[in-house]
Amino acid sequence: MPLDDIKSRIAKAEEKAGRAPGSVQLIAVSKVQPNERVAAVLEQGHRCFGENKVQEAAGKWPDFRAQFPGVDLHLIGPLQTNKARQAMELFDSIHSVDRPKLAKTLARLAQELGKCPDLFVQVNTGEEPQKAGVLPAEADAFIAECRELDLPVRGLMCIPPVDEEASLHFALLAKIAARNGLDGLSMGMSSDFEKAIALGATHVRVGSAIFGERSY
Repeated sequence: MPLDDIKSRIAKAEEKAGRAPGSVQLIAVSKVQPNERVAAVLEQGHRCFGENKVQEAAGKWPDFRAQFPGVDLHLIGPLQTNKARQAMELFDSIHSVDRPKLAKTLARLAQELGKCPDLFVQVNTGEEPQKAGVLPAEADAFIAECRELDLPVRGLMCIPPVDEEASLHFALLAKIAARNGLDGLSMGMSSDFEKAIALGATHVRVGSAIFGERSY
């Protein structure tokens, strides 16, 4: 089964990198996947999932959570400030904190709600204009700003450019994280998660390799 194959590859990559077994969390990216495919993975015992859109997640995960206890849900797509409250109530982790306005909104809502998901700052390591994320040169200042707001910043996230060697971007993200005393690294997808694990990934985001190709 694809899920078992991916878990086996993760275990081998952990061992090869001298990492402790189980130190890498597999986020099964279920965005745009039919509910029956998601249910099949839940039935195999997997509980950690990633979604790109708040609205899509809100439409399917409350029912799945009622049926399968222990679901750990991660928002890995961009977050609009007007969806921040709904995201904070729905997700256990948010991987796309990328601008001061969003950080301030999350801080205000955390005070109101008395809780906050684990947060990852998204870094635009390739400095691509069409992509979200803080620029590498601005990451330290933004992480400090989030901490001043008492936000629980757990780590950093990146999506490398498709036409560049991913390892260079993973190494850059790891360097920024180490400099800021962060141990969470959300990096690596279906095509490159083993490289990410070799460079310290704690969370890998794998979708099509588990569920099959998405039909949009």
